[in-house]
Amino acid sequence: MQQSSIAELFTEADKLARAEEPQKAADLYKTWIARNGGNQLLHAVYFNYGVALSKIGDHAGAINALRASIRLKPDFYPPYINLGRALEDSGQLGAAVTEWLALVNSLSSVNGDAVKHKLMVLQQLGRVLEATNNDGAAEDALRQALEINSSQPEVVQHWIALRQRQCKWPVVEGWDYVEAKALMRHISPLSLANLADDPLFQLGRAYRYARDTIGIPTTTGSPRGASGQRRRDAKKLKIGYVSSDLREHAVGFGMTDVFECHDRGQFEIYAYYCGINRSDPTQMRIRNSVDRWCVINGLSDQQAAEAIAQDGIDILIDVNGYTKDARTKVFALRPAPVAVNWFGFPGTMGSPYHHYLIADPYIVPESHELYYSEKVLRLPCYQPNDRKRPVAARRPARREEGLPEDAVVYCCLNGMQKIAPPVFQAWMRILAEVPNSVLWLLGGPGQTNARLQQLAGQHGIAASRLIFANKKPNPEHLARYPLADVFLDTFPYGAHTTAADAMWMGVPVLTVAGRGFASRVCASVVSAAGAGDLICPTTDIYVTRAIEFARNRDKLAAAKARLAASRDTCVLFDTPALTRHLEDLFRRMWQDFQSGSLPAPDLTNLDAYCDIGAEFNLEHAGAATDEAYRSRYEERLKAWHATYPLPPDPRLWRSLP
Repeated sequence: MQQSSIAELFTEADKLARAEEPQKAADLYKTWIARNGGNQLLHAVYFNYGVALSKIGDHAGAINALRASIRLKPDFYPPYINLGRALEDSGQLGAAVTEWLALVNSLSSVNGDAVKHKLMVLQQLGRVLEATNNDGAAEDALRQALEINSSQPEVVQHWIALRQRQCKWPVVEGWDYVEAKALMRHISPLSLANLADDPLFQLGRAYRYARDTIGIPTTTGSPRGASGQRRRDAKKLKIGYVSSDLREHAVGFGMTDVFECHDRGQFEIYAYYCGINRSDPTQMRIRNSVDRWCVINGLSDQQAAEAIAQDGIDILIDVNGYTKDARTKVFALRPAPVAVNWFGFPGTMGSPYHHYLIADPYIVPESHELYYSEKVLRLPCYQPNDRKRPVAARRPARREEGLPEDAVVYCCLNGMQKIAPPVFQAWMRILAEVPNSVLWLLGGPGQTNARLQQLAGQHGIAASRLIFANKKPNPEHLARYPLADVFLDTFPYGAHTTAADAMWMGVPVLTVAGRGFASRVCASVVSAAGAGDLICPTTDIYVTRAIEFARNRDKLAAAKARLAASRDTCVLFDTPALTRHLEDLFRRMWQDFQSGSLPAPDLTNLDAYCDIGAEFNLEHAGAATDEAYRSRYEERLKAWHATYPLPPDPRLWRSLP
């Protein structure tokens, strides 16, 4: 060991790491350092030793090793980055940020290494600050990274999401060093749904995201193998659900009752969990209701796909889509014969490996199927709900939530990222016409709350009329809903579970139906609750009806009474019926597979949709008829076709000149 060169040391340690023996790799570095204390490259060995210690979870040892590397060679920058991460992993977030900021400030020279290291540090800063809800500081760090290089898709996506969470409008705007168009080309599909009701761009962007971010599997062969053939004659279909949200989360709350209602005589239900490692009562209900619960957090994508294939899953349900902690690459490996997009993501996946999208007749009428790459199948109502959801027995008084006793309380308890300029302007019009009213919002960071109050002031509305609700456990959160008179939905991305929660607790929901998936879910939910008259065709009518409820209390009381009377009988909360219909869809999918008629996703011209959509001024596109909206794309596509010929696309035309 004493005679081993640096190259031999690194080679042997790398072999141990690849053989999944990280402890032996760390021990090798430790022994070599003890015997080679005078080596002129000792700083590099200490750096690798620190990395090895981090991999085995010895954060204190890693911190010491990385600091030793820095002491030996202060101008060697990689250990600064890893030291910050080791400090973060040991719970010392402030110290981690301090280390990274010090490195950013020291990297003043312009060369390849300095730029690379500065970008890495700024990305780490943005990630940690975002995770600790320091949204403004995180945004600033990522903006600096984009000024160095605007072609960083992940940085762009987080930067846009941070601005949406802070209600900084316009969300996407360029500056001296960065073009808005460059930012739009990298926006995440979820942020795009919050930004604009443009389903053709959403389709194109989902496709580009799948291609560039998920990519093409590099493994040889599919883990599915012949499992589909083996399962053709099975008595029970095996259904697998993949999700990071099978816990106390909007998705977990909605899905729990579905798992409990599945027909175990006809189906075997598997849950593949990929979320945070924390158990809660909702997750325990789900675990107790499925045939097999499998945590795939510690598995690589290939390993997870092989486990799913080994289980013989027939139909695999993606209950994440393009959301946090999704395992989309597992679906790209095709571990099951049939892949389905349902409930976790409000839109198309635009991928070559999702065969079906489950919606309902309201969210995706037949005339809107062109906006989706998957084959659309429909439930009576897309949104599952838990009839057994616990509600706190004690109902709070308005004063406990900071609400005035005698005011009209309009509420919107959606996430801040869903508030966009058009809906905020509509809210200000409503408050202006109903002087004795307040708007009750789900609070965000203090600076964001203050920003919205300042914007209200610009519309002549006193800041005190915007009241912010603290986050609470779900039973207590549900119990406070009846303090509100009317729920005002957001657009273009409307309420989903929050709308169902409001109506479960007897609060009417006013919504405007758009054309994209996320902009039509709330209208679907309202319709399924038997309150279709609360769906507004335009923003002006939305404003008028909100004002009318304040001025006609009898009409408001009647709307609340109707919700209460139909709660236990309406389509929205009939989870057993939804589950039976869902199982019928599974049977239909399996018949398609058996007959060789499994649908192939339509990916025609989606690159063009993405590039054209990125050029449009999305935040100010305005409402238009479906015909006018499609004509806008068709005209631009024809112009494109004149220079770069496109294949015939039945979505918008059957032939091109």
